[in-house]
Amino acid sequence: MSADWISHAVDAVFDDVVQYRRWIHQNPELSFQEYQTSQFIKDSLGEFRFDTLCTTGLTAVIEPLELSENMACVALRADIDALPILEETTLPFASKNSGVMHACGHDMHAAILMGTAKIIHANREKLRKRVKLIFQLGEEKLPGGASMMIAQGVLENPKVDSIYGLHVFPDLETGKIGFRSGPYMASCDEIYLTIHGKGGHAALPHTTVDPIYIASQIVVQAQSIISRSADPTVPSVLSFGYIEGKGATNIIPAQVHLKGTFRTMNEAWRKKAHDLLTELVHNVCNTHGAQAELNIELGYPFLVNNEAATNRAKSALLEMFPNEKMVELSVRMTAEDFSYYSQHVPASFFRIGVRNPMNRENYGLHNSRFNPDEQAIKSGMKAFLGIVFGA
Repeated sequence: MSADWISHAVDAVFDDVVQYRRWIHQNPELSFQEYQTSQFIKDSLGEFRFDTLCTTGLTAVIEPLELSENMACVALRADIDALPILEETTLPFASKNSGVMHACGHDMHAAILMGTAKIIHANREKLRKRVKLIFQLGEEKLPGGASMMIAQGVLENPKVDSIYGLHVFPDLETGKIGFRSGPYMASCDEIYLTIHGKGGHAALPHTTVDPIYIASQIVVQAQSIISRSADPTVPSVLSFGYIEGKGATNIIPAQVHLKGTFRTMNEAWRKKAHDLLTELVHNVCNTHGAQAELNIELGYPFLVNNEAATNRAKSALLEMFPNEKMVELSVRMTAEDFSYYSQHVPASFFRIGVRNPMNRENYGLHNSRFNPDEQAIKSGMKAFLGIVFGA
């Protein structure tokens, strides 16, 4: 595959794709509420017949001019939802929706897939496989739009043989691309715990059942689940990020609320860890005469990048991204609902660099000042196109 025609095609649509990105950025919508975004994509890609899944998710199929029986189908996925963050950039196309921001780069993901779709459609004579476009709703919120769209048949008719997704990566310079075979991102479960004790005067602790003390014991002892029960070769994280007990300097409250997360890369250990945490919480509460309400809400499974699919993509992209621009990614304990696709078909989730080394202010994902380098749009389109026409 010659990369020249792809580079020329990307350059030709780049300005339009930047405008797509800026419109989406300026009009962000929260998970499962992406009505304007979905309509904008349909209006901008008028040459496609889209099917709508789960109200705001979109899918369409691009077929080669010469279609043969049992032709393979590759899917390309982009998420389209934004985050509940108040934007603090000074961009002329900053969010118009107060408290909602594309701080995770989904605006760029959607625009990249839009530009890719236009180029594929204009070059169907070169196409040797079906291409399914997936503009996915609700990646940022459980149960995850991927699981919902899969349930409504997004991987069928035609059956998807492999699927690829990309994500902006501010740790990586613009122009670079990152891959990793095998387990890549963690499962993520949410922990909600309320401890019911007995409130009273802080000077008379013997007349109370102190839920703050009990919560402290649980937070500390829970770490033994990771340090002493987990296989040390299996990545695991247990963190509590929220604790609330509305007492005062001289008041022990009656209740304490905790919220946390558990993440790992092994399904059997995931279940066992839930059981161990449940046992620990109730044992500590029973010991001190308190009651516990514990809810562990299952989140996304861990993400596995299929080795063959990943290697095919890397080989296809080597001309456009030589060795010095193609990097090996490290395991991440963050989570992505793209993992649901990886449970059904060979999948590969990769990263494109968006950090401009000339810019002193390169903020990370989910930051209110996040502003990825728009030149990275070219990397994303080249990657998707190389996978489609070369892998």
